[in-house]
Amino acid sequence: MRLPTRLLRRRPESNKGDFGRIFILAGSAGFSGAAVLCSLGAMRSGAGLVTLGIPKSINSAVIKIKPLEVMTLPLPENSSGALSLKAYKKIKEFIKKTDIVIVGPGLSREKCTQSLIRKLAQEVKKPLIIDADGLNALAGKTGLLPAGSILTPHPGEMARLLKIDSKKLEKNREKIAKEFSRKHRVILVLKGHQTIVSDYSGNFYINQTGNPGMATAGSGDVLTGMIGAFLGQGLGAFEAAKYAVYLHGLAGDMAAKEKTQISLIASDIIDKIPNAIKKLS
Repeated sequence: MRLPTRLLRRRPESNKGDFGRIFILAGSAGFSGAAVLCSLGAMRSGAGLVTLGIPKSINSAVIKIKPLEVMTLPLPENSSGALSLKAYKKIKEFIKKTDIVIVGPGLSREKCTQSLIRKLAQEVKKPLIIDADGLNALAGKTGLLPAGSILTPHPGEMARLLKIDSKKLEKNREKIAKEFSRKHRVILVLKGHQTIVSDYSGNFYINQTGNPGMATAGSGDVLTGMIGAFLGQGLGAFEAAKYAVYLHGLAGDMAAKEKTQISLIASDIIDKIPNAIKKLS
């Protein structure tokens, strides 16, 4: 597989705005790392501008560990340090300045946060990627899924979305993925061994890169950021998801070769993204 020319060639007169303004709503008390890993995945995959929308109480902690290139937008929270529904107005205003919105990594399952996520799912008109707790907030409420959005569930999240047994899901991954994406008119990235990418137009892809060492905290957050970056650089939703999944797995394979599968952590995947891009150039 080779990466699309659109990702590899940049016009001399390009500016950062040409490569996507990514807004990531992520993090909560105790889960600031998810936000940072997602932003790193996006930056290393070519995003022009990345802003983290995070609960205000973790802003100082995130600033200490995030890349210098990533900006933050502190937002209203509840007493548990999770985004509050009161954050909606500020989020809505900021979204006007962005190209891509990512919702979910580390947001928590607090009721007020879930209400915020459901409201955003119904109202956001920009390209939307929903991951992790963003998906958990929509469990059993798939009618709220916006058409054209990208969903990135692992098997447990997918089973909760559909309210089915996870064993049934694993036995019928391809069929369920095709039916779900067609019914809800979304792009589905069903993670796991041989991650599936499916859309409502009939496009279907089964990934062959990656290894069990990538079953580690934060790996999915990195992938979500990568998808956002490719979408922000002008790829279609299915293409953005497919190439991000392949590249994410390839970077993971390179990292495992150096670190071993046992010792692999999510930041190792990020470190190998440039090598993986070189290989596919």
